[in-house]
Amino acid sequence: MSRKTGHIEGKSQTLTAPAPFADETSCQCRAPHEKLTIAQARLGTPVDRPVRVYADGIFDLFHSGHARALMQAKTLFPNSYLLVGVCSDDLTHKFKGFTVMNETERYEALRHCRYVDEVIRDAPWTLTPEFLEKHKIDFVAHDDIPYSSAGSDDVYKHIKEAGMFVPTQRTEGISTSDIITRIVRDYDVYARRNLQRGYTAKELNVSFINEKKYRFQNQVDKMKEKVKNVEEKSKEFVNKVEEKSHDLIQKWEEKSREFIGNFLELFGPDGALKQMFQERSGRMLQAFSPRQSPSSSPTRGRSPSRSPSPPWVFNKASPPSSPKAASASLSSMSEGDEDEK
Repeated sequence: MSRKTGHIEGKSQTLTAPAPFADETSCQCRAPHEKLTIAQARLGTPVDRPVRVYADGIFDLFHSGHARALMQAKTLFPNSYLLVGVCSDDLTHKFKGFTVMNETERYEALRHCRYVDEVIRDAPWTLTPEFLEKHKIDFVAHDDIPYSSAGSDDVYKHIKEAGMFVPTQRTEGISTSDIITRIVRDYDVYARRNLQRGYTAKELNVSFINEKKYRFQNQVDKMKEKVKNVEEKSKEFVNKVEEKSHDLIQKWEEKSREFIGNFLELFGPDGALKQMFQERSGRMLQAFSPRQSPSSSPTRGRSPSRSPSPPWVFNKASPPSSPKAASASLSSMSEGDEDEK
């Protein structure tokens, strides 16, 4: 059984099958298995076979930290074949503790990691020469922190002394213990979550009182969510009203400025109405005022500077010298009147 791969753009590979189990396939290292040094492996030798790298662990709650460690093990050398050993439940419970996932679930999680070429079930806690020889292992990859267990200060000590150990880097901030700590810390939250999703109190190992408490808290949370939704909708409505009010006020101000401008243009000090009134007033004054005669018109033989004196006006410079003369003057004036008649 082998993993099927397809090439994309000549470089990347798409996996279409999970990694095989070691007990279901024969060792693919058919060439004579000669011991390699790390320097030789990094140069890409030997050319007739890949470098067989082994990484082991519990891999409970398989996460990105596990995947990164396996990626480093896979890419240690130019041409490598990664075997991953997974310890059984019995061995893990004996030396480390209880797991969340059972061994079958942990095996399957590793089979579906893209960096893994082969999975070894029921891997040993301490690597023996017989195990290394059986699987033709060239190097063992693990983080460099001493792993004390099973009465040993470091279970990889003899691997390091044999020059077969290649260190990888741990991913900070993520581990199985961290994930379990989060669940324990927020136990009530997850218990309520699963009750709400249909799990029974018996399945969750929750007491009758705690079940009622969690369900009541779920109802309270639902009410809070409804109130929150109403508040958000109310805020949206108020915001829309404010936006419309702002638009109306802005339009009203624009119309007001336009109206005031038109009013001043018509009725202001220099407005069109005043100019029209002045024009009409000027026309009316011209229509009612008499026309003046031109200064060059004839005066019918009379001097423009002197007007004739009436015949009855006496000449102050030459008064009548005698009564006879006065009577003669009066008679001549009466004759003149008769002649005018």
